[in-house]
Amino acid sequence: MEHYLIIARSITYAQRMQRALGKAGIRCRIFRAPRDLTSLGCAYAVELAPPDLTAALQILRREHLDPVQIFLPQAGGIQEVVP
Repeated sequence: MEHYLIIARSITYAQRMQRALGKAGIRCRIFRAPRDLTSLGCAYAVELAPPDLTAALQILRREHLDPVQIFLPQAGGIQEVVP
């Protein structure tokens, strides 16, 4: 299943993102970001479904929780998405 990975700079930041999205009814989960995606040592990823990306980004911006990067894993690899 396709999903987007929104990279957060820390676990606390990822938890804040998850909380803000959850309040808006957007389901997501957080986990340690794969090492090959970011040079940040303590980065975490927030995973969500493609139909939720636009609304999620609006919510995160409104809450001043801008993502570090956004990726879309695909069969051929991982592609960075520019919002």
